[in-house]
Amino acid sequence: MKKNKEKEIKKNFKYYVKEIVPYILIIILVLLVKRFIVSPVNVVGSSMYDTLKDKDIMILNETAYYFNDIKRFDIVVIKAPGELIIKRVIGLPGEKIKYENGKLYINGKYVKENFTHDGTDDFAEVKIGKNKYFVMGDNRDNSMDSRYFGAFDKKSIRGRTSLTIYPFSRFGTKK
Repeated sequence: MKKNKEKEIKKNFKYYVKEIVPYILIIILVLLVKRFIVSPVNVVGSSMYDTLKDKDIMILNETAYYFNDIKRFDIVVIKAPGELIIKRVIGLPGEKIKYENGKLYINGKYVKENFTHDGTDDFAEVKIGKNKYFVMGDNRDNSMDSRYFGAFDKKSIRGRTSLTIYPFSRFGTKK
């Protein structure tokens, strides 16, 4: 009788392990994906208006720059002191940038910006250091960005974002 009970317990244990382990693996996989690959990010404030709006929820691609370089005009999430901020990459490592008459000049050459933003106050030429990126918000009058903090180190850039998932009326890719 004792042996039958032991067999039944083993059988039940194997059954439950067989049923539960796939769910545990799925949960672990989801947590790993959320932590290291993609995660939701909230837009806070109006510094990226008109492209992004306060309280938009976007998907952050944390692996975007494992295999690709950071490109000019990418929308990135940056780990700033005490918070995550969302800005647009304007200047790349080693470049000299300035705004003159509201236009962007990189290494002395005019560069057309392919996105909508309000006017940019002129500022003197800035030399961007090695592994640093100059970022700005699209709502230039209401953005704390590299004009105030200086260029951000590549290590502080968490990833690229372009997909708004909420509110549903704004669902889609933003450039």
